[in-house]
Amino acid sequence: MVKFENDWDDLLKDEFTKEYYLKLRKFLVSEYKTQRIFPGMYDIFNALKMTSYNDVKCVIIGQDPYHGEGQAHGLSFSVRKGIAPPPSLVNIFKEIREDVGVDNTGKHGELTKWAQNGVLLLNSVLTVRANQPRSHRGMGWEQFTTDVIELLNLREKPMVFMLWGSDAKAKQQFITNPNHLILRAAHPSPLSAYNGFFGCRHFSQANAFLRSKGMEEIDWSID
Repeated sequence: MVKFENDWDDLLKDEFTKEYYLKLRKFLVSEYKTQRIFPGMYDIFNALKMTSYNDVKCVIIGQDPYHGEGQAHGLSFSVRKGIAPPPSLVNIFKEIREDVGVDNTGKHGELTKWAQNGVLLLNSVLTVRANQPRSHRGMGWEQFTTDVIELLNLREKPMVFMLWGSDAKAKQQFITNPNHLILRAAHPSPLSAYNGFFGCRHFSQANAFLRSKGMEEIDWSID
């Protein structure tokens, strides 16, 4: 049984006995034994471990983990310190600098501070084969992360959902609670960032929304 050591434990306790998850787990056991899989098995659920249900202020939904050596560690768009920030994250930092004046460039790419500050960095698919993007699509992770989104949607306390790109936007149908704010934009990858990610101003909009609800803003610096 997966342990999150926070309120997700009770909320997701039945998830791991569902038929789809048992099939997914069987698949993952085989994959980790026979393939190079990212992130490491103890990092798969880091997003939920680092950001409890009640503490979520903002949800940033990614696609699947980075597939390069040493990059993925269980938080969407994040890489561990010492690993060069990938192009999508570089573009995120550019938009943050233009939007709220916080300059994270030239530091590192680890977003743990965001996670600890209430930003749930959740990929749609939580594992991937090395150098094979989207290789674990359709194996069951989409159901798991949709169930997480549906639980978040039920919460009365407001939060912001940032949906970047088609995979993230596909989750919008599960966000129906008018208490929450949905922000949509193109994906921050170099292929699409100029088609609507740059200039989206999601970071200032998120903080304005949280302020309007009497909640603490998000510090978008990484230090």
